[in-house]
Amino acid sequence: MTIRVLLADDQALLRATFRILIDTCDGMEVVAEAADGAEALALARALRPDVVLMDIRMPGPDGLAATAAVCGDRNLTGTRVLILAAFDADEYVVQALRAGASGFLCKDVTAAELLAGIRAVAAGEALLSPAATRTLITRFLAAPDSGDRPPVPGRIAALTAREREVTALAAQGRSNQEIAARLFVSPLTVRTHVHRAMTKLAARDRAQLVAPAYQSGLVAARPEAAGR
Repeated sequence: MTIRVLLADDQALLRATFRILIDTCDGMEVVAEAADGAEALALARALRPDVVLMDIRMPGPDGLAATAAVCGDRNLTGTRVLILAAFDADEYVVQALRAGASGFLCKDVTAAELLAGIRAVAAGEALLSPAATRTLITRFLAAPDSGDRPPVPGRIAALTAREREVTALAAQGRSNQEIAARLFVSPLTVRTHVHRAMTKLAARDRAQLVAPAYQSGLVAARPEAAGR
C-alpha cells in the first residue's frame, strides 16, 4: 500500500527537494504541500494523508499548533505527524510529543533515514533521534505536564502484567520482533499487547507509550542517557 505524505514547510525549495525524494521512492507519494500551519491542517482534513512531514517554524499557526490540531481531530486518527526541525531543541522535542507527534527528526538526517522514518511512523512506530530520546528522559519525564489526564500510576495499574512488560520494552525502543524474541511469543501477540496498552493509556502510537512508562517508574532512565 502506498504511503501518502503531506509536506508542510514554509521553504518552497525544501518542499521541492522532499517531494522529489519521496515521489521517487517505491511505496510513497506526496499528495500535497503546505506553506503554513493553517494550510497544513486544512489539507490534512481534506486529504487524510498517512503522514504529515511537519516543519516547526512556519508563518501563522506554527507546526506545533498544527500538530496539536491534527492529532486532536477525531477524523484524522489514521494520520501521523513526523516533526522535522532544524535542530534538537529541548523545548521543541517536549512540545512536539505533547502535541501528539509520532516522531521527531533533525533536518540533517540522510535521505535514507528520512524515508525509513516516514515508513516507521506510518506503521505506528515511535521515532525519535538519539538526542531527542535523551531529552525526553531528562526533561519531559522529569517534569510531566499534568493536563487533565488521570495520574500516571493509576493508568499503568490498568494494564495487565504482560501489557506492562511489553510497554516497558517498547518504551526502551525495542521493536515488536525484539520483544517477541525476548518474551518467547509471536510478533502478532506483542502487537496485540501494544495495541491494548495504547488503548488503556489513551496513546495514539508507541511514541505516546514512552512518557507514562518512565513517569510511573515502569522503566528507569539510565544514568548515562541523562548525562550525555
